[in-house]
Amino acid sequence: MEKARKTIAQLVRDNYIVASVLHFFGIHFYEHTDKTLEQVCNEHAVSADIVKNRLETAGELPLSQLSLIDYPVELVIGYLRHAHHIFIKEKLPYMAHIIKHIRPNSFSDPQIALDLQSVFPIFTEDFIRHIYEEEDHLFSYILKLSEAKRNLKPTQLYFTMEKNSIQKFSMEHEGYDDEMAGIRAMTDDYYLPPTADLHQRVVYSELIGFEKSLQIHASIENRILFPKALQLEQEIKSLMQTKIKLN
Repeated sequence: MEKARKTIAQLVRDNYIVASVLHFFGIHFYEHTDKTLEQVCNEHAVSADIVKNRLETAGELPLSQLSLIDYPVELVIGYLRHAHHIFIKEKLPYMAHIIKHIRPNSFSDPQIALDLQSVFPIFTEDFIRHIYEEEDHLFSYILKLSEAKRNLKPTQLYFTMEKNSIQKFSMEHEGYDDEMAGIRAMTDDYYLPPTADLHQRVVYSELIGFEKSLQIHASIENRILFPKALQLEQEIKSLMQTKIKLN
C-alpha cells in the first residue's frame, strides 16, 4: 500500500520514526491515527512528497566511529557538538512533547506514565546542563591545547593546564555514562506488554533510541576524544618543557 494512503496508525506501527518525522512538520500522530498521510498533509498544508522524502532519509546511520578515529580532534569535537545540538533542539523537545501528552490510563501501567511525566523534565534539565558544562570546560580546554600546538605561548597556557587535566575530565565523565539508568529502571527495561497501545510503544521506542544514541556518543568520547586529547596534552607538555630549556 502506498504510504500516502496508509493511516497514520499503520505508518507509525510499521516504523516508529514516522511519529518524529510528522512532529517535525507540526503534525502530532496521536491526534490523527485514523487519517491517511495524504489527508493529514492536506489539512496541514504540507506536501506529502516532502514528508515521504524525509521519511526515506530518517534514521540514516551517522558517521562511523571508525572514520572518526582518523579525524583531527577539532573535527571530532565538531561532530560531538552537532550531536549535542540534535539532542537539545530536536530529540529532547520531541520526547518531552509526546511524554507530556500521554494519557496515563492508556498506558499498561498508569503509574509509569505519571512517573515519566514527573521525572523526564528533571532528566532533561540535568542532561542539558551536563552538555553545556562539557562544551564550556572540556571542549574549550581541548581546543586551547590544539591551538597551542600551532602557536605555543607557555605563559598563557601554564595556568590553564594547572587547573585542568584530561585525566580529571575523563574520571568525571565516567559518572555520566549511564544517564538513562533511572528511566530504564522505572519502565522495567522498557518492557511492553502485548496490550500496550501505540502511544506507549512510540514513547518507549524513542527512549530506547535515545539511549542507544547516548551510548554511541559516550563511546566516541571515551574511545576517540579522550585518547586524542590525552596525547595532545602530553605533546603540549613536552613542547613547553623543550621551550623552557631553550630559554
